[in-house]
Amino acid sequence: MSGYGGSYGRRDDPQSEVLAELNSMEAVLQLGRLVVGEMPLEQVYLRVAEIARDAVPGADEVSVTMVRGDRADTAASTGRLATRLDGCQCTDGAGPGLEAARTGSTMIVADMSAETRWPEYAVQAVQDGVLSSLSVALPMNDGSAGAFNIYARKRDAFDEHGQRFAHRAAEHGAIAMTNASLYAASVLLAEQLGQAMESRAVIEQAKGIIMGERRCSAEDAFAVLAAVSQGANRKLRDIACGLVGQARTR
Repeated sequence: MSGYGGSYGRRDDPQSEVLAELNSMEAVLQLGRLVVGEMPLEQVYLRVAEIARDAVPGADEVSVTMVRGDRADTAASTGRLATRLDGCQCTDGAGPGLEAARTGSTMIVADMSAETRWPEYAVQAVQDGVLSSLSVALPMNDGSAGAFNIYARKRDAFDEHGQRFAHRAAEHGAIAMTNASLYAASVLLAEQLGQAMESRAVIEQAKGIIMGERRCSAEDAFAVLAAVSQGANRKLRDIACGLVGQARTR
C-alpha cells in the first residue's frame, strides 16, 4: 500500500477528506491486529513502518530508528530514501529522529531547505528530494528508545491532523514492537536454556563414562574433560559429545 498524502491534499473536498481519514484510521487499527509470533521481529518492525506510512497523511516514506545506549540504527524502513537519511543521522549522531528518540519529543521540520538545527542532515535531505519531515517518539516499554521518521517530498506536509495520526500510530506501533521484542527475547532464552540442558546432559554422560573407565570421582572426571577441552582448544560440550559418541560406537 502507498501513503495517502496525495489524496488528502484536497482539503476543499469534504468527501475526499473523510475518506482519507477513514483510511488513516483503518491503517492505525491494523497495528492492533498484528499477532506476535506469526513473523520474525524484523518483519514486525517493517510492517509497523508500512502501516505508519499509510496512516499519516502526507507521508511518502517511514523508517524506525532505535536507540540502545550510545548505539543507534535503522530497525525498519519502507524505502531506500528513508534508509539513506536515517543512516546520515546515525553516522552524524544527530538529527530529528535521534532527538525524538532520546528526548521523547516530537520534532517537525517544516522546510528542510531552511533547517538550521541539523545542517548536514538537512542538506542531504534536500539533495534527496525530502523537503519536510516529522519524527515522533515511540513509547517503548522494553528499555529501548525509538522514533518514527516520516519523510515527505513537499514542504510543510504534516499539519495537526497528520501529527495526530502519527502519534496514534506511534502509540499502537510501540505496543506491537515491544510485544514482538519481548516475545523474541523469551524464545531466545528458551532456546538457550534448552541448549544448556542438553549440554549439561551430555557432559554428565561423558563424566559417567570416564568415572566407569578410570574408577574416579565425578570431580576428577570433570577435571579430565576440562583438561582435554583446554588442550584441544575446543568447547567442553564438543569434547563430551565426542566421548559419548565413541562409547556408543563401542
